[in-house]
Amino acid sequence: METADLLIRGGSVVSVHTGEVWRADVAVVGDAIRAVLPPGAPVRAREAVDADGLIVAPGYIDAHMHIESSLLAPAEFARVTLARGTTTVLADAHEIVNVAGREGQAWMIGQGRGTRQTMRWAVPSCVPALDGFETAGARLDEADIDEMLGWEGVTTLGEVMDYRAVVSGDPRMHAIIAAARRRGVRLDGHCPGLSGAELGEYLWAGIDSDHCKNTPEVAVEKARLGMLLMLQEKCLTPEVVDALLALPDLPDFCLVTDDIAVDAVLRTGHLDRVASVALERGLPPLAVLRALTLRPARRLGLDDRGSVTPGKRADLVLLRSLGDPAPVLAIAGGEVVGRDGAPVEGPGPAPRNPFGGSVRIGPPSAEAARWRVDLPDGEHAFRALRVNEVDTYTEPDEVVLPVRGGAVQWEGRTAVVAVFERHTGRGGVSFAPVVGQELGRGAFATTYAHDSHNLTAVATSEAALLSAAADVVGWGGGMRVVREGGPGAGLPLPVGGVMSDRPAPEVAEAAGAVRAELAAWGWRNRNAFMSLSTLTLAVSPSVKITDKGLVRVVDRAWEPATAR
Repeated sequence: METADLLIRGGSVVSVHTGEVWRADVAVVGDAIRAVLPPGAPVRAREAVDADGLIVAPGYIDAHMHIESSLLAPAEFARVTLARGTTTVLADAHEIVNVAGREGQAWMIGQGRGTRQTMRWAVPSCVPALDGFETAGARLDEADIDEMLGWEGVTTLGEVMDYRAVVSGDPRMHAIIAAARRRGVRLDGHCPGLSGAELGEYLWAGIDSDHCKNTPEVAVEKARLGMLLMLQEKCLTPEVVDALLALPDLPDFCLVTDDIAVDAVLRTGHLDRVASVALERGLPPLAVLRALTLRPARRLGLDDRGSVTPGKRADLVLLRSLGDPAPVLAIAGGEVVGRDGAPVEGPGPAPRNPFGGSVRIGPPSAEAARWRVDLPDGEHAFRALRVNEVDTYTEPDEVVLPVRGGAVQWEGRTAVVAVFERHTGRGGVSFAPVVGQELGRGAFATTYAHDSHNLTAVATSEAALLSAAADVVGWGGGMRVVREGGPGAGLPLPVGGVMSDRPAPEVAEAAGAVRAELAAWGWRNRNAFMSLSTLTLAVSPSVKITDKGLVRVVDRAWEPATAR
């Protein structure tokens, strides 16, 4: 054979097809695997890698994720996740598209072309996430989505989050689905807890995957009907894993990241982290590896990768064992891109930011941040959001608060969440109590608030709310914690209010500081960013808040602000 550009010698190769591991060398020419050879075969190579004691496996493929959730721009996201072995992603850009519309999607695709990571794209199906119940920065209709599905690199209709619209026969959502089916693209799902006849309607529409947290019974029901389970970390509960392992045949599944911020990526990993959790829960190593490689490759229609095979793309990871998914070496397109989880190249230049003016409101005034109601003076019961320390599920609750002169006297009695419409400069604000956390005096404000990304603040102090919100608006978007007796912390996110244009270590340090200040304030959750930023996600059970009010997610209806 011709001179190889790269020779990986002295290691073993794993077959995701048969489960075998055998001693072999791997020769790479250009961006493709040229040959899998007996150990020590005489091959001339321009560069050689010593893989003694290591296993050569396919690069990892993330079949469902959102780059914006890393808080990084696409090129910087690619740089740090490539080093963790994630060589291909299917990215749903519904965060920036809910802010900037078609221009947001086009910008993401353009930014991704310059990376060594293969980026394929989903067009968001729900912009806004819950039409008619919130104010987003854009609205995509059937014609927009039909055109965007034809753009280069687009392969999928992004997660159909408004599953209630699907099962109820909503004309707009069904027109969007019909456009995707005419295009012949894949349709990704989002339907937590959906089962029975309603699940059948969702599948009938052509949506055949789900990445949400489900009970063991619902997870098995979905798998039984052939729905592809995309398991992110929070889905991998011991109960769900045990239920899947108890089936006569372990169903196909993919491991996905969905939403992981950069500080977590640098601290614990990306897809390799999700794989570690899957292994800890008892899933077999080969099944885990297939869920990172062959299964997502087939899901995405990428027949040129997913296994260590001559002719396939040379996206590879070198592992210490099948039980340790953290790569010793990561290779993308025949180029070494990471060693021991660290990128081999430094950050590139900051990207041009066309979305720096997307926060179209000034800092909230004291009057704007006052919770006003059309109620007589006295004690009134208000509907509250009850949060928990485990996931993003919110339950309805109630809090009795005094009203004086049309203003709710909440300070010193409860925490509140306030959502200020930021996109038009003409919108209003909605309030609700938040219970389930023991918070000190302070506030958290953010424009990273799924999916419309309006300015959202959780506060126990009006002064802290105003201070935190003013900083975020002044930055053109971001996250800010202000708390009594603490230093506070902030992270500017000037790219549409959802991403930074800074290098990953800098963003991770600031994100970690915000996370630490949230914990010191008293916000307890396994993923504080997601817990807070999904208080506004009106398609995620059970009750959420938007700039227009409280929403009963399952009923797709308004929740009265007063409890009785």
